[in-house]
Amino acid sequence: MAVEHPVASPPGDQTRIHNIGYRTYDGPRLGRAYARRSLYSQSLRGAYGLGRSVKSKVLPMLLFVVMCVPAAIMVAVAVATKANDLPVEYTRYAIIMQAVISLYVASQAPQSVSRDLRFKTVPLYFSRPIETADYVRAKYAALASAMFILTAAPLLVLYVGALLAKLDFADQTKGFAQGLVSVALLSLLFAGLGLVIAAVTPRRGFGIAAVIAVLTISYGAVSTLQAIAEVQNSTGSIAWIGLFSPITLIDGVQSAFLGATSAFPGGVGPTNGEGVVYVLVALGLIAACYGLLMRRYRKVGL
Repeated sequence: MAVEHPVASPPGDQTRIHNIGYRTYDGPRLGRAYARRSLYSQSLRGAYGLGRSVKSKVLPMLLFVVMCVPAAIMVAVAVATKANDLPVEYTRYAIIMQAVISLYVASQAPQSVSRDLRFKTVPLYFSRPIETADYVRAKYAALASAMFILTAAPLLVLYVGALLAKLDFADQTKGFAQGLVSVALLSLLFAGLGLVIAAVTPRRGFGIAAVIAVLTISYGAVSTLQAIAEVQNSTGSIAWIGLFSPITLIDGVQSAFLGATSAFPGGVGPTNGEGVVYVLVALGLIAACYGLLMRRYRKVGL
């Protein structure tokens, strides 16, 4: 009995193209600028827990309230006692509240970058259209903006309260403007340092601990050395020692050029010549932080 063998059909006859219903996108291509703005706005919202879980909102909102409540109390006291001036200078407020500011940047810098590193989503950002510079600029600008909101809000409370208390308009406006310049520089410097430290590790907990350690230890060491220098009557070295801590660096800049009262031992702040060095060091640190972030994310994005 003969057996029939099926005739193999040519491979080309087995190919089929099926229309499964996908539609092409014919809308506008918004490009890098839109993607960069979106990343900035989402990162800024995330710095205050907006668009995230209720648990994520607690700490940043609590720190924001803690920053503003003392200012509101000072305003209430000034209005009630009919004082001729506010209890604290605008430029001094951030120095006094440095612990809250340090805690905020320590908590939010890792939140901004550590998750992208941990879940390896950074290369997806760089696939297109965002490039390394877009990512770094958006993250840096978002955290700096969040910190500026945190530090400028209580100054606004002080300013509005001073006007309600009918204090001198020109003096209060000048002080408020000087305070805004000071906290803007502080925001850029602290945001850069926080992001650089947080970008080293994908572990958020390690990032938080590292940022707190750097800001706290540097300030403690500088303050101790300055106190020792004052005891030994070496007042000329106090200003130079202040270059080695972020918060004393800001203190030196504003006491040299913004009419602030220095928090250095004995109230001896840097001279104008030394203040120029403070400004150059602060701007150099900001530029260095940006450069280190660019270098870090060029490697991560490969």
